[in-house]
Amino acid sequence: MNVLAGAILPLTAWQSFYSIVGASAGALIGLQFVVIALVAGVHIKGKEEGIAAFLSPTVVHFAGALAVSAIMSAPWPSETAVAVAIAVCGLFGLAYDIVVFKRTRRQKAYEPVLEDWLWHAIFPSVIYAALLVAAPLARSETELALFIVAGGSLGLLFVGIRNAWDTVIYLVIVQMGEDEGKSQ
Repeated sequence: MNVLAGAILPLTAWQSFYSIVGASAGALIGLQFVVIALVAGVHIKGKEEGIAAFLSPTVVHFAGALAVSAIMSAPWPSETAVAVAIAVCGLFGLAYDIVVFKRTRRQKAYEPVLEDWLWHAIFPSVIYAALLVAAPLARSETELALFIVAGGSLGLLFVGIRNAWDTVIYLVIVQMGEDEGKSQ
């Protein structure tokens, strides 16, 4: 028996989608490691707090997209197993976002603005909550659940891309400011 008994055909139709999202998330995790390696050489006040509040969650969101893609591509024995795995991802993500929220409030390296709160705390929490909601829908509203899970994995990928870009831009501006200060 395969995933979502009675819904094998709809899930099979999603395989290319999850291959693309999963591969993209995996590649972007690798790029984040490159960014973190480059940051290691940059002096930034409160760098460790900033990494915990802004860089680490980005890797976790990419990993979330990768995990959801792997879950939805695996040959599960039942729809219940898939639903439980997706629910665990949603619960883990929500719990982690509480930690991120606390870290973001505690860190002193950067004063987050509304856009930061939206992209680093609120949007990821909504996405993880959507995964949690999709899990019990898998039995009764399979097609809707499949779209919610797909939207969640894509949402995590987009949140990660946006936040990675935001971090790189911030680091470039900080580094440029330090370079200008040294030359004067």
